[in-house]
Amino acid sequence: MASSSNGVVMAVAVAMAASSGSGSEEEEQLQLLMMIDQRKRKRMISNRESARRSRMRKQKHLDDLTAQLARTRKENNQMIAAISSTTQLYINVETDNSILRAQMAELTQRLDSLNEIITLLNSTTTGSFGSKDQYSAAAAESRDCFNNNNSWDYLFMMNQPIIAPPDLLQY
Repeated sequence: MASSSNGVVMAVAVAMAASSGSGSEEEEQLQLLMMIDQRKRKRMISNRESARRSRMRKQKHLDDLTAQLARTRKENNQMIAAISSTTQLYINVETDNSILRAQMAELTQRLDSLNEIITLLNSTTTGSFGSKDQYSAAAAESRDCFNNNNSWDYLFMMNQPIIAPPDLLQY
């Protein structure tokens, strides 16, 4: 485009020089036209360079945003994995905690029952259960029965029901 513009300017300059009579005036007009043409070319080159720089800035900004998007997605995936792992650990701990609570409740109930039995045994020296000496004798017999090599006695003892008076287990 610059070369066709130069050609037009030169043709106009030659035509003006031919139509007018004085040479110095023609040279001034020719120089003026050439200077205008040169300014147009400089401005066109400057505009092209400015557009090129603008495209380069735009491309750099786009590349920066693309890199930031990739980093953000990577961080997001890492956070999702960490949250998933932490959630799974939390569920495991919560499950273990529930099991331990159930075991604690069961053991507490057993302890309370055993304490109640001990309290009842200690509170009754005589009564429907008999004396403490009778408990000691019964315990000695059961030890002898278990220590005895006669397995029939052991089987007999294991198959006997445990009978408790009705007032023992009242709550």
